[in-house]
Amino acid sequence: MVAFGYTLMTEQAGPRELVRFAAEAERAGFDFEVMSDHYFPWLDEQGHAPNAWSVLGAVTQVTQRVGLMTYVTCPTMRYHPAVVAQQAATVQLLSGNRFTLGLGAGENLNEHVVGRGWPPANQRHEMLAEAIDIIGALFDGGYVNYAGKHFQVDSAKLWDLPDLRVPIATAVSGAQSVDRFAPLSDAMVAVEPDGELCERWDGIRKDSPKIGQLPVCWDPDRDAAVRRAHEQFRWFAGGWKVNAELPGTAGFAAATQFVTEDDVAENIPCGPDVDPILAAAKPFWEAGFTHLALIQIGGDHQEGFFDFARDQLLPALRDAAH
Repeated sequence: MVAFGYTLMTEQAGPRELVRFAAEAERAGFDFEVMSDHYFPWLDEQGHAPNAWSVLGAVTQVTQRVGLMTYVTCPTMRYHPAVVAQQAATVQLLSGNRFTLGLGAGENLNEHVVGRGWPPANQRHEMLAEAIDIIGALFDGGYVNYAGKHFQVDSAKLWDLPDLRVPIATAVSGAQSVDRFAPLSDAMVAVEPDGELCERWDGIRKDSPKIGQLPVCWDPDRDAAVRRAHEQFRWFAGGWKVNAELPGTAGFAAATQFVTEDDVAENIPCGPDVDPILAAAKPFWEAGFTHLALIQIGGDHQEGFFDFARDQLLPALRDAAH
């Protein structure tokens, strides 16, 4: 069976609203919830970027059943990996062992704020691999010392460790990243329904979770949904190789100035109907994904979506995926 999740988009809602959405998503019947970890929104129109880890702590206290996950945290620049390990262990304790630490190589948009520049992709992957080594060593318990090419750790120790080790899910985009991170990870994260990625991952880490994400824009009025998706999510059209490099919201606005509403509507299911969402979701489980997190675009348009998800969408998705 495929598990279906809800995305707590820090870019499109404030912290109190995100906590409320988390509780409502659980009541609506979602299986798990993922949270983006950003310092900036993608576009000014989105208008938010609260601290994900503070919000996650609150979310653990208003939910009881759903799995929780960062989607994804970059543990290399804005955060030192030793700090990420401490945050993850704490959330695992607060949630009663419901947390998965989702990690990735990051985007310039969020990491440039610490003033260290933005390294090339191969270096970012080297940094991520070292970070995962450090986090894993701290999860093992005891004192950790580490001297790598990019990171040093001096006598670090997690004094509050959960009884269930925090699983690590790592974002990948191609064969090189799969080969590098599958041996270090418990689960795979990807945003495209690429069967070759899943097959290659399973060749290294068989039967482990593979977690994808799908933006949708539900609204009783399809035209309103298309307008909102274009206003807040046209950045998605750039693809991740481009998205990782742009340094700020002005760059995303400039890069997407010629993206039309029709372009967005061709790639994101918009409107009140289940069938377009099913059609967009189907390639994920056909590719081998075991988990799919939905993004409902628009921070002010969540409540109606929860009713739609409970009554129509989640039953249809589960029936189709089964």
